[in-house]
Amino acid sequence: MEEPRVGKVWLVGAGPGAPDLLTLRAARLIEAADILFHDALVHADVLALARCRRVNVGKRYGRVSTEQRFINRALVEAARTHETVVRLKGGDPLLFGRAQEELDALAAEGIEAEVVPGVTAALAAAASLGTSLTRRGIARTVAFLTPRVGHGETASEWLPAALGADSVVLYMAAGASQEIAASLIAAGKAAETPAALVESASLPGEKRMRTTLGELAHAPLPRAEGPVVMCVGEVFAHESVLRQIIAERCLAG
Repeated sequence: MEEPRVGKVWLVGAGPGAPDLLTLRAARLIEAADILFHDALVHADVLALARCRRVNVGKRYGRVSTEQRFINRALVEAARTHETVVRLKGGDPLLFGRAQEELDALAAEGIEAEVVPGVTAALAAAASLGTSLTRRGIARTVAFLTPRVGHGETASEWLPAALGADSVVLYMAAGASQEIAASLIAAGKAAETPAALVESASLPGEKRMRTTLGELAHAPLPRAEGPVVMCVGEVFAHESVLRQIIAERCLAG
């Protein structure tokens, strides 16, 4: 009896939004896919590269979303009938993308899978701000965090990591920016600590805002239409302030 054919699943990073930030490998796989499962925020021009059936399995905060167990099952079933299955994820698959759950589900069924990295939103936001996440004399450590948890999940202790890093980028934080800023200040972060928020990083409708933790703690942000990353740390101060900080540290050092 002939063994059932089993295909391969590719977890592909679609990048932060702009279609031309897609990697060459990602574009090649999208074009070659026999079936493609994609997140809600993948750009239409990226999806247009696919010549196959496209299935939206996106998750949006506060909206009806596809359950992760359904996505896992759909990938397994697709690999049993298609040679090349692409799971297209926003940003990088391995950063806040639930990739591990999908990889584990595929491995449990003996299905081969491979990850294709993508540009994550934190790097796109830093590029848009023209601000390096690391800077000699200012920032040697960076933390990528999310304070948000899914249904039925236990909240993680994100504050120690945020306090321990020189530069912090918080994902999925726009709706709770006021509470996040207040928590950081209560835990010992100075209210004057610079902060920046970038909505829809890399896209034409991108919005940028520079502020401080103190200002964020006292003023809720307007509702955002696109994904927002929140950046915290001295590197996000204006250049003149940064030069003064560096000069003072050199004199003290």
